[in-house]
Amino acid sequence: MARDYDVLLLGDYFCDLIFTGLPDLPRLGADLFGAEFDMVPGANYRTALACQRLGLRAAWLCNFGNDLFSRFVLDMAERDGLDTSLFHLHPFPLRRVSSAFSFVQDRGFISYMDPFPLPSPLEVITRHQPRAVIISHLAHDQSQAALAAAARDAGTLIYMDCQSDTATLAMPDVREALRRVDFFAPNESEALYLTGATTVEAALDQLAELAPVAVIKRGSAGAIARHGSDILRMPALSVTVADTTGAGDCFNAGFLYGHLAGLPLVECLRRGNICGGLATESRGTAPLPTPASRGHHPRRADSDYETETRGDLRRPRRPRLDGGRQGDVGLEFAEGYGGAAGSRRQHRHHLHGGQAPVLG
Repeated sequence: MARDYDVLLLGDYFCDLIFTGLPDLPRLGADLFGAEFDMVPGANYRTALACQRLGLRAAWLCNFGNDLFSRFVLDMAERDGLDTSLFHLHPFPLRRVSSAFSFVQDRGFISYMDPFPLPSPLEVITRHQPRAVIISHLAHDQSQAALAAAARDAGTLIYMDCQSDTATLAMPDVREALRRVDFFAPNESEALYLTGATTVEAALDQLAELAPVAVIKRGSAGAIARHGSDILRMPALSVTVADTTGAGDCFNAGFLYGHLAGLPLVECLRRGNICGGLATESRGTAPLPTPASRGHHPRRADSDYETETRGDLRRPRRPRLDGGRQGDVGLEFAEGYGGAAGSRRQHRHHLHGGQAPVLG
């Protein structure tokens, strides 16, 4: 079966206004000045670019308007050589903007987006037969059910992020949505809110009852994943952090890159950590991984991660892998990674590619 893309990304663009070097958290009545500022494409843009730099054929189904934020991201996409064939251009404003206050250990956002529905992916999935689809948010409506059916018919994997602080597993449609995906990957704060659990382990157990592979991105605590009765904990990398914005988006690209290369779950976690960790070393898209980044990524010893086996919650459903390639397709993982300093306001910190709990 001919597949035009390795990865199809579904989700809105965002233009990120990033403030770093703030002396404190934003609060009413205080006028804060950051030490540095940047405006960069965020969210799905980072995932698409990370996939491309890892050698994956990535396409992004997305709406853009005639506003300055849309034009900025479109210009950056042309500069970075992204596949724009699935971009939908509209003759009216479609503003998607986030103001990010970024600290070494975490980040928070204030966002705005003009309401407008995402393009339907059904015909795109049927025509292009992507190996995997990344849904950037917790989709749990009937359109997600239709998407899952189209993906199943096409033999396409579904990897879903969360980015929600309103949905819970008490909602039947949310539980059904998780059953329809192959991977579900919230960050820690999202997982705890979604499940109502008080520990990340308890949250993981609940999510693993629904999704075949549940992954929780834990920021400085690394990542944890469960498939059936197997639980894996991957520690964080030691990197020099300049800006944590977008680390979770890059974790998604690295994790899925590993899976599409036919690698085991522990190696997928490791690649997610590496890609997310690299994304924090400076602002913008410059630190995202490339095939030229050879020799700067750790292949940790088996003792550096933990495994655990528990009694089966259910018979695990193996995620579909159509046309998976064995071995890496771009990055070479070797000993001796050490984050290189680049920003004058960087601090040493252990961080992986997960989205840590949002401040405030």
